[in-house]
Amino acid sequence: MSETTEVAGNAAAAPPRNSAADAEARAIAVADTVARTAVEQADHAMRHWTDPTAGPVRIGSAQHLQMFCNMLLQTHNPYKPAVIDWPKLSPEALHRVTSLPIWDIAVQTEGRASIRVKTFAQTVSDPLLRIALEMDGGEEARHKVVLSKLVEAYGIALAPEPDYPPPDDPEWGWLVTGYSECIDSFFAFGLFAAARRSGFFPAELVETFEPVIQEEGRHILFFVNWAAWYRRTLPWWRRPLFALKVARVWAFLVWERIGIARGIDTDGVAQDANFTMNGSAALGEALTPGAMIDLCLAENDRRMAGYDARLLRPETVPRLARLARRFVK
Repeated sequence: MSETTEVAGNAAAAPPRNSAADAEARAIAVADTVARTAVEQADHAMRHWTDPTAGPVRIGSAQHLQMFCNMLLQTHNPYKPAVIDWPKLSPEALHRVTSLPIWDIAVQTEGRASIRVKTFAQTVSDPLLRIALEMDGGEEARHKVVLSKLVEAYGIALAPEPDYPPPDDPEWGWLVTGYSECIDSFFAFGLFAAARRSGFFPAELVETFEPVIQEEGRHILFFVNWAAWYRRTLPWWRRPLFALKVARVWAFLVWERIGIARGIDTDGVAQDANFTMNGSAALGEALTPGAMIDLCLAENDRRMAGYDARLLRPETVPRLARLARRFVK
């Protein structure tokens, strides 16, 4: 056999470089890169938004309405709870997560929030605002699905869920949801940061759950701008009645949290709602009350920093926290 014939035979016998397996591997790698890039872009877009229109914006104007609605709509992150790949936890981490006394009330809170927001959306005539409210309600429903998938993945037993009837007064239900999220999100920001910093939650679980936390930031930003816009658009003679209604909502929320702090939620189910106040110790990082307030304030500012500076920020809870900070160490 000639040397040329031998080389040709060896070449024919060797597997081609561009085999089907290699092509499939490259296709999978490319698909993974594209998917990861899409997730990163959606995550960045969810946290950074500026309206392209320059100049000041008058609170209560049509431009203000368009701005805060577009903020919510254009920063939507299209992740799907059903395809979340929940990370495998070590026995120690699994015990820490499953032992938290928050899962029942968290799932029920999102269930109530979703129906309240969707009910209020049905009363709104402005098409852009209605679409934004429907998205808000849809995201609240998605939060409930995320939590349900989490407890299912990690074998967390929940109490039977109550029914979630629509509120008799849609506006009342929307106000209760909005101001309640302003309170809860402020503390959740700090507690989540404490859990991440202490390693209580594994890094993979933090990364998986992070979009839900940031979505709550978007929701309260949308709500406080709606509340300011709505107040300005009311006839002068209706504004005192609306202010009285808001005051009643705050009184209701304070009373509700006093009841929860005693271990009973609004449906009569026992809960440990001292978690918000003592949560840093439960999450593996014992912080003084003052340090916890500082962390909540810093995280609140960080999560709001990426949005158009002309939009109003939640002020009531941070202001009360700064006041309380003067008297605690």
